[in-house]
Amino acid sequence: MANVMRDRRAALGLSQADLAAAVGLDKRQIRRYEAGEAQPTLVVAKAIAHALQISLDELAGETEQRLQITGDWWAGWQTWKDGAPVHTSQPIQIRQRGTDLDIAALDRGISTEEGGYLWRGQLRLWDNEILMGWYAADDQAVRSKGTLYLVIHPHGHQMRGRWVGLSYDGPIVSGWSAFARTEQEAQTLLQALTDGEQ
Repeated sequence: MANVMRDRRAALGLSQADLAAAVGLDKRQIRRYEAGEAQPTLVVAKAIAHALQISLDELAGETEQRLQITGDWWAGWQTWKDGAPVHTSQPIQIRQRGTDLDIAALDRGISTEEGGYLWRGQLRLWDNEILMGWYAADDQAVRSKGTLYLVIHPHGHQMRGRWVGLSYDGPIVSGWSAFARTEQEAQTLLQALTDGEQ
């Protein structure tokens, strides 16, 4: 547990004081946990795992190798407006806790008049290969919601797949989607998908 805490805290760019503040402990206690001099109670361990954005099993040293997807990404979308395909992109943020991921758009990508909206969702990581889940609009006037199916690159640096959902163009609409660390990469992947290169 000590190594997991120290390594994960460093990976997130947190100091011991940052982690202590997030958990509601004194920095000296975090130092003792990371030195292996003490073990947290279950309640404290759950709070530490939450602050480190990992599962309790991972905090306890679970050895399964799992892709780490937490961070800032770009999403490229093949969407539709009045029956015509439109390619858009928007910055998103993913927060991973074990195999569960929370995902949220940070910007609409395009104006609301052009069909842009904020959304959020949840995904589940399966066998370090597939992400499946849902999304729903956060903008009150937008009814869009649906499902996401994404295949992850073996090294976890890009994802591609499809979305299916309710939109202004109909109750069942589908299109390609691509996630990457930069907007250009996301758009390049999306273009390959729509061109049939996959």
